Amino acid sequence: MSNVALIIAGGSGHRMGQDIPKQFINVYDKPVIIYTLESFQNHPLIDAIEVVCLDGWDNVLWAYAKQFNISKLKWVVPGGNSGQESIRNGVYGLEGKCQKGDIVIIHDGVRPLINDMILTDVVRTAEKYGNGVTSRPVNEQVFCVGEDDSTTTTSYIPREKLRIVATPQAYEFENLDRRYHEAFEKNIGIDGSNYTNTMMVQLGETLHFATGSDRNIKLTTKENLETFKAVLKSDKSDWLK
Repeated sequence: MSNVALIIAGGSGHRMGQDIPKQFINVYDKPVIIYTLESFQNHPLIDAIEVVCLDGWDNVLWAYAKQFNISKLKWVVPGGNSGQESIRNGVYGLEGKCQKGDIVIIHDGVRPLINDMILTDVVRTAEKYGNGVTSRPVNEQVFCVGEDDSTTTTSYIPREKLRIVATPQAYEFENLDRRYHEAFEKNIGIDGSNYTNTMMVQLGETLHFATGSDRNIKLTTKENLETFKAVLKSDKSDWLK
């Protein structure tokens, strides 16, 4: 059985407001995508990596992978017109490469602060249950906007009933592949902001929570990028447990 990382880097990153895609922005002389890939490269449970890459940037990606010794990178496939199309392209690209029982770990290329503990737990959860989705508790109160006036509220959702789900997400390949074919044939869970996790639930799958982290931020805005830079430069206080 193999564990294959499927890294999604097919977006153009307009909200970052830069001249190049955000996954290729250099932070302290290293592209964001390489920080992400290094986490998978250095993890003993990861056997191979496939990247879904923005069209026209594949040669740049291969060059960076060579420069930074990302030897587990085996395949690069083109992105789609949406996030779900990009993930679909990556899943279909593993047909004939992954076997029954293999685990595919889907992760956003612009979440570079993934750590070993999170990766290990999501893989182990998927090995046990067939899937695992990184999650963390909601620490703020969540209120519903009013039906007639969106500036008011009369109801809330108890935060104990909620979880924030992000990537990495891990799925047994055979079922993941089958579900993506089904979703695109039936047009279920593939529009808007849908992701693999929401698609799976709409198709009737039960998902299993794995460990998450508040540090696992997605670099969407310039402010996120500054936070990432600050984290890289920060040192953990000795007195913190």
